[in-house]
Amino acid sequence: MHQLTDLPPGLDPSRMNEGTRRNARMRSEGTRNLVTAMLEASVYRLIAQSIAWMYAPGPQPHSEGDPLDIYATGTRAITVAGVVTLERLTVSSPPIEGVVLRYGHLYGPNTGADGPGEPPSLHVEAAASAASLAIERARRGIYNIAEPSGYLSTEKASRELGFDPGFRLKPRP
Repeated sequence: MHQLTDLPPGLDPSRMNEGTRRNARMRSEGTRNLVTAMLEASVYRLIAQSIAWMYAPGPQPHSEGDPLDIYATGTRAITVAGVVTLERLTVSSPPIEGVVLRYGHLYGPNTGADGPGEPPSLHVEAAASAASLAIERARRGIYNIAEPSGYLSTEKASRELGFDPGFRLKPRP
């Protein structure tokens, strides 16, 4: 399971420019290195974290087959390039069975955000549940993992994985 990022703690705005570049490098070079190591070790299943807000402008809600914003400019272009490489390497590196989970903006414990922000949003506990479901049920492909919004559809993840965006851990007694 590849859920690595390289963003600054607390998404510190003064360090985000550098963090965005490091994170894109993690997505591209890191995923390339991971796929190479997997093939050498005869490991053939990869579940990778991506992000759900990189779709190209177009009709909404976006589904997994909609194009990503490859014509973006500025900092967004750096992020899109890293996402495109991560996703391509994950789902197009035979014989690896690659699964991409496009998460919404995370919030909840230890995320730096107590509540949902800009859509698409996703509670960290629902993200963890989706990752667990992907291990058990996902087939090669891409899945939008977020709370319902007009921006994207999570129908595929609900239907194929049993993803519930309202999932929360039960408090311990």
